[in-house]
Amino acid sequence: MAKMRFVFSLLSAVLCLSTNAADTNLLVWHKAADRVDADIHGEPLWPLLETIARETGWRIYVEPGTARNASAKFKDLPSDDALRMLLGKLNFALVPGTNGPSRLYVFTTRMENATQPVRASRAPPKHVPNELLLKVKPGTDMDALAKLLGAKIIGRNDKLGIYRLQFGDAAATDAALAQLKNNSDVLAVDYNYYFDPPVAPQLMANPSGAPLSLKLDPTSDSSDPCHVTVGLIDTPLQSLGSQLDQFVVKSIPVAGDATPDNTSPTHATGMLYNMLYSASQAAHGNSSLRVVHVDVYGPNSMTTSWDVALGVQAAVNNGANILNMSLGGGGDSSVLDSVVKQAIADGIIVFAAAGNEPVDTATYPAAIPGVNAVTATQNGKIAPYADYGSFVSLALPGANVVYFGNQAYVFQGTSVSTALATGVAAGTKGADCIPWTQIQSAMQQKFAVPQK
Repeated sequence: MAKMRFVFSLLSAVLCLSTNAADTNLLVWHKAADRVDADIHGEPLWPLLETIARETGWRIYVEPGTARNASAKFKDLPSDDALRMLLGKLNFALVPGTNGPSRLYVFTTRMENATQPVRASRAPPKHVPNELLLKVKPGTDMDALAKLLGAKIIGRNDKLGIYRLQFGDAAATDAALAQLKNNSDVLAVDYNYYFDPPVAPQLMANPSGAPLSLKLDPTSDSSDPCHVTVGLIDTPLQSLGSQLDQFVVKSIPVAGDATPDNTSPTHATGMLYNMLYSASQAAHGNSSLRVVHVDVYGPNSMTTSWDVALGVQAAVNNGANILNMSLGGGGDSSVLDSVVKQAIADGIIVFAAAGNEPVDTATYPAAIPGVNAVTATQNGKIAPYADYGSFVSLALPGANVVYFGNQAYVFQGTSVSTALATGVAAGTKGADCIPWTQIQSAMQQKFAVPQK
């Protein structure tokens, strides 16, 4: 049967596919030129399609029993020809979506028989080379332990008992990881994972509407039983003008100093705006929340488990009773988990982004038990780019307009949803002074996660 093809455009992405013992498979899609590069060696059909589903947001269906090991090397092919090369003699049809994502059908007989859905996979988590994070029992001689391992301590918090170790090479790092897992003085040990870089905003040429005038009242302090101090754990923060800047009572760098330019809003600037926007709505325009901003990125494009752990503790130490973490990654650091869990045990409410990949696998810190994991909605459904796993507890709109420097920008993603959720909780607490548990219960009903 002739292959059915439809005109389509591919999302821009660099796809690093699975690695076998001999080769590294690479697939690169270029959106603007609608061209694809590939260097694939014996890649089974299923992981290949899982990766494509993850990066494109397509719904992919396969005829049961269909199999292929893809091997192809090409550069600058049109996307439909690239699919033909990757899928070989298999039939395929890509049906553009009208009110939803496109659907790719892969089959050997008839398109109607392609009924088995392919779930998108998450890219393997990346970690800082030659580094480990660990948490030890009180009284442990960390300097002696590091010397025994042949490691250098490059970060430490003796009060929390958490440390960042650096080794000479990957082999020494992995050997130490195995050894530390069997050390009775070690409570937790993992790699130092990278977090996904924040999504950049898009400039709006002709925005409808005008900048919001948020009539908030930042007058309460920690002695007020209804006070709210939000720990905004994010990138560097810029000024939003005197009216909104008054809510930021402190800014703390934990990953190095950074001075962002003002050509466009940083991620933290956008999240603060979104949070204050939803707090104003929840509090009917009279919220008294305060914000402690913690920069865990500094001058870097990405952050790590270590810096986020330090950021959480810095926010807690400076009075935060609610945390906004519009960030995340696929690596589960038990050291970061321990810091977040302690904050939750101390009565602090945590909201974290579920992730911007259409997969049902966990994102951290959102998937840490007790964290309110927030995904994004679009037209009343889970957004086609958003995570939707069982760890997700809330779903809010994933896009909002932010005004900065006399320009309008659109931020999109589960980070926006998280900031909006944090603002709702903070605004409600400050206005109505009801228990956090009651607020969370009401939010889970109002912002229930749609069925996928």
